[in-house]
Amino acid sequence: MAASLRLLLTTPSDDDRPVFVSSPFCQWYPDVEAFRMQKTGPGQYTLALPVDGASPSTLEYKYTRGGWDSVELSDAGESVPNRRVEPESRTVHDVVPHWRWQGLPFNPAFRPRVDLLSDAFPIPQLDTTRRIQVLLPHDYDSTNTRYPVLYLNDGQNLFGEGSPFGNWTIDQKLAVLAHRQHHQLIIVAIDHGETERIAEYQPYHTRLAEGRGRAYLDFVVQTLKPYIDATYRTQPERAQTGMGGSSMGGLISVYAGLLHPTVFGRLLIFSPSLWTTPKVYGDALRFSHREAMKVYLYGGEQESKYMVPAIQRLQKALLQRPGSETVDIRLAVDPQGEHNESRWGREFPPAVEWLFF
Repeated sequence: MAASLRLLLTTPSDDDRPVFVSSPFCQWYPDVEAFRMQKTGPGQYTLALPVDGASPSTLEYKYTRGGWDSVELSDAGESVPNRRVEPESRTVHDVVPHWRWQGLPFNPAFRPRVDLLSDAFPIPQLDTTRRIQVLLPHDYDSTNTRYPVLYLNDGQNLFGEGSPFGNWTIDQKLAVLAHRQHHQLIIVAIDHGETERIAEYQPYHTRLAEGRGRAYLDFVVQTLKPYIDATYRTQPERAQTGMGGSSMGGLISVYAGLLHPTVFGRLLIFSPSLWTTPKVYGDALRFSHREAMKVYLYGGEQESKYMVPAIQRLQKALLQRPGSETVDIRLAVDPQGEHNESRWGREFPPAVEWLFF
């Protein structure tokens, strides 16, 4: 044991609990004092581990906050595999984005407050009504803060038990984000129109449906947003207003930016159904608004052989247009990503953090 391996840890989700390294050196106990890390600053820790440089084996280890009920987790609050480092390494820089809390993936007190705005909010542009729910930061009532707003489509698929396809569990993901102070955001969840979903999220008349997407976006811009801004402490500016969704909900979110760039400056677009609207690429090329816009564009390689090439083509179209330097696009391609709510929920935290924080 002549050499040492120095572990340098950064964690944005910091609290008063000590940090330990668990590994074969301590028989995988989670709280051995000799393997307690030294805190060197806010969210910064270090520890030197003795290693045998002649050993051919790879060292596995994990970080805990004193127990397996407080072990490290991913940025979405999910379990992660053991870390591995080769024996010849001398310094390793690690990041732990999140920690288990008393056996749970988040502190339940950090769940957002959910307001049912209405079970039948009027949509005059479509001559119908819709359930709309608002998720507020857990500490909304204890502050005077004004918050950015993200409008999300397919509200039935975002949280709760309302969808047969599962859901993104965004209420849980917002609680995870609260551990690193990235929860200061209002979410407006708009239910889709069930049998009218494709028509309401389609901007053009196609063989799939008589497109009513423009009328739907007019509802969000002309009716819903003014009501939200008058009812809650929002930051109504375009730079603090976003729309997002997946599949057809992702497609109409693209058009939220193209048709209403003075309203939406942030777009969260997961696995958009671009194949239903071939005109979208030409529309993106003709997009001429020159104010700054951020676009988080996600697709999985297991969705279909067309998904990733389609979103790459959309990115290229947006960046080829005049004034494209004002658009900041984060393209996230997941080799294992499938077309489902579970994967979109996992992508939600990094997308929100990049778009708003």
